[in-house]
Amino acid sequence: MRACNRNVGRGRYAAEPALTERPDAHGQATMTQESDDTPQHPSAPIDRLSTITSPDPSVHRTLADACRHAGDELGALAHLIAAHTLDAYATGSPDARTNGLCDVATGYFMKGDHAVAARWYELVLTLDPNVAAACQNLAAIHAGEGNTALAEVYRERAYGIQRVFVEETAGWTRSVLILCTGKGTGNVPFEALLPGARNRRIKYAIDYASDDEDARLPAFDLVFNAIGDPDIAAPLEGRLARFEARCSRPLLNPLAAIAPTARHKLPALLDGLDGAQTAPCVRYEVENVGPRASLRSLLADHAVTFPLLARPVAAHGGDGLVLCDSMETLEGRLSTQEGAQYLTAFHDCQSADGFYRKYRVIYVDRQPLPYHLVISPHWIAHYFSADMERHAWKLDEERRFLQDPRAALGERAMNAIADIGERLDLDYGGIDFTLLPDGEVFVFEANATMLAHYERDNGVLAHKNQYVQHIVDAFEQMLAHRTAG
Repeated sequence: MRACNRNVGRGRYAAEPALTERPDAHGQATMTQESDDTPQHPSAPIDRLSTITSPDPSVHRTLADACRHAGDELGALAHLIAAHTLDAYATGSPDARTNGLCDVATGYFMKGDHAVAARWYELVLTLDPNVAAACQNLAAIHAGEGNTALAEVYRERAYGIQRVFVEETAGWTRSVLILCTGKGTGNVPFEALLPGARNRRIKYAIDYASDDEDARLPAFDLVFNAIGDPDIAAPLEGRLARFEARCSRPLLNPLAAIAPTARHKLPALLDGLDGAQTAPCVRYEVENVGPRASLRSLLADHAVTFPLLARPVAAHGGDGLVLCDSMETLEGRLSTQEGAQYLTAFHDCQSADGFYRKYRVIYVDRQPLPYHLVISPHWIAHYFSADMERHAWKLDEERRFLQDPRAALGERAMNAIADIGERLDLDYGGIDFTLLPDGEVFVFEANATMLAHYERDNGVLAHKNQYVQHIVDAFEQMLAHRTAG
């Protein structure tokens, strides 16, 4: 997803990713710095970051030797590629390209060595300032570090250069246009759902594209709207509506199905469904709410009581989520935040054994398919923080849910889950929920931004992969049906 483009109009589209690793050695190699005519040997660490962007090929050859002595074969190869690339540019060779350097940078980026990756991308842009994917991934790196201003500079630069990114492999049989935004789409796993072996993926940053660019898009068989977060989609309502009105191909997850899934609209969306409930929620806009009395009225008008959860709009994975148990705590929270916040009544869903359970079901063409179960000692229940892999009993319970959701949840819950899928009316979506003691489903969120991904085949969580495959297979069947004839 995050590789540099081979030529304009063909490359990779990089959404804003959640950063999972940090560089642990900042790309350091080991070498001794002596006089210029003294042979260099591995000995003391030096920081390569400041020299990665050097335009001097000899510097990179020296660093390649140092990396090789240090056992860093990737680093050695990277600097040799840099030296050859710089040689080509210095001599004005018609074969001068930044492709190899892009691959180097992206390799470090995918490893999580973002500090090193950033310097390689900077070298790429020194040689060719019009490499959009380098700008995209620099935007992602700076956003992950909290440097939003610099991230925005690179984002604007990237999509000023290029807005259409094509990924294809030999033998593809279907062309899918994926509607994206420069600032991300939420957790929509379109790369897993649209395997490259079968699908040519045309990623279109529609928020940066003018209307007349729609007519110049590469040919496609259908459209998947991957802007599944209603908070990201809302500012683009007019643009997306105009695109949909002109589009003659099948379109998955149209805007009309995305908009009602916003957190504060979910109670109304699910209202009247038997066996399902969710917490009251209101969207707080600082410019619309003044003194304390107005905030109290806002909460009272929407039946939101303390304790309550506050989170930024368009946030996922628990980012920025806090529990406020009083008006003073809430006001303190809001005074430090910019932008809109969701305020949701907190419902303590602790199970009888003291743990919190969060189930995820994915809907493909409105049909429910189990994806995972998180069992956590904390009310913020996420798979990565629940220590699932270290507890066999947790994984056993998850397996039972995956193998037979109806037996694990009960008839009433499964009927409610099926009804929720019909009410959502999404081609792809999902819900996070728990099971209440009376057999009802308590919905935490229900929308089109539900992540589902494969695990390592030889890992502890490999048991999930067959169920991910069920999701992918169901999605493929839906695509085949929508494009038939």
